[in-house]
Amino acid sequence: MTILVTGAAGFIGFHVAKALLARGEEVVGFDNINDYYDPSLKRARLEHLADQRAFSFVKADLADAGAVRDTFARFEPRRVVHLAAQAGVRYSLQNPQAYIDSNVTGFLNILEGCRAHRPEHLAFASSSSVYGLNTTLPFAEVDKTDSPASLYGATKKAGEAMAHAYAHLFGLPMTGLRFFTVYGPWGRPDMSPMIFTKAVLEGRPIDLFNHGHHARDFTYVDDIVDGVLRVVYTAPAAQPGKPAFEIYNIGHNEPVPLTDFVACIEQATGKKAIRNLLPMQPGDVAETHADIERLAAATGFRPTTPIEVGIPRFVRWYREYYRV
Repeated sequence: MTILVTGAAGFIGFHVAKALLARGEEVVGFDNINDYYDPSLKRARLEHLADQRAFSFVKADLADAGAVRDTFARFEPRRVVHLAAQAGVRYSLQNPQAYIDSNVTGFLNILEGCRAHRPEHLAFASSSSVYGLNTTLPFAEVDKTDSPASLYGATKKAGEAMAHAYAHLFGLPMTGLRFFTVYGPWGRPDMSPMIFTKAVLEGRPIDLFNHGHHARDFTYVDDIVDGVLRVVYTAPAAQPGKPAFEIYNIGHNEPVPLTDFVACIEQATGKKAIRNLLPMQPGDVAETHADIERLAAATGFRPTTPIEVGIPRFVRWYREYYRV
């Protein structure tokens, strides 16, 4: 089976592509390898995929409709895992156009590819950021998502609405996954696990916004990949008056205080963190907490890796990769 994985040079996309290859699938990776963060890390991820005969790679931009169209026509994927996006809440304050180009226009091009070539299932990445200013915890899929706190969250909400429309109009099975905070080996340098670990090892202060009173539903990447693959192979079925469309939270279902997360990094590195307490950042939220019961009921997904296990694994990878 040929599976298209967009964002294959990215953190989650790389791990998903690797897991699919291990299952014996033919994987087509699609990524523009942009410079939102160090492209050398993206290229290093790709090197771990490129030596496998079942892996093909297309370097192109999602906003390039012709490139997306040609990729679908050339490879005719039976399933699509759409993980490519312009990520980051704070960066959306600086470069909003990148979010429209990738998360709206780019996703439209993926939907059009699915409309033309009709794969068996499209699984796509949404985000916990769609919950925005919602204060009811844990976040559940039935909660309202009409109060975004960032443009990033707004574009992800738009993607969900676009996908639902295509599922309804064209009978395309689609599943959206609202990712919570993912961490682990090969993680993104713009996310707190990497930022904190780097700063602690170098003896520099770490910025703790909201004076450290944050909690995040941190989920280890291996658990996330398990959930994604369960979804990829479980296409929703249409029902009377309802298209073949589902939205699921995917997280750990156990919010961790940021101070506890930092303490785990301290223990794993053997060094104390220097804390710089700051006010809340624009577009940020104090806590995230995923209700994963719908995903568990549909696929059997249950994360198994606590931060006491995941953080040491991540720190070991970090020290090996960066030789520190």
